[in-house]
Amino acid sequence: MEMDILEKCAYIKGLAEGLNLDVNTPEGKVLNAIIDLLSDITATVADMDDEVATLGDYIEEIDHDLGEVEEYLYDEECDCECDDDCDCCDCEDDECDCCDCEYMEAMCPSCGEKICFDNEIEPEDLICPACGKAFSEDK
Repeated sequence: MEMDILEKCAYIKGLAEGLNLDVNTPEGKVLNAIIDLLSDITATVADMDDEVATLGDYIEEIDHDLGEVEEYLYDEECDCECDDDCDCCDCEDDECDCCDCEYMEAMCPSCGEKICFDNEIEPEDLICPACGKAFSEDK
């Protein structure tokens, strides 16, 4: 059976105590200080191991939840018969007619922001949410 870091540190401390070192000699002081430092480092590493394990559990939970969100968002099958140029409503053409798209896209003439909007709204009636300017110049 292999010892963990806390057990190894305790073992070394026991060995040093078994040597009956004189802590008043320079060598005894140095070894005692090294063993104390080793104990502090070991405790810190053990705490960090616990924190890493806890964070690993959180990451697994987040990954699982994200997987469920991705399934919900991306696993819907496209009902249309698109050609190879269409990526299920991500067409380069702003007025995609290969699918029954619910939304259209347009570029704001003022700031260049890509805007998605309901296909029942005329692009001329749009106001850009990024810059606040109307798409048509007469509004």
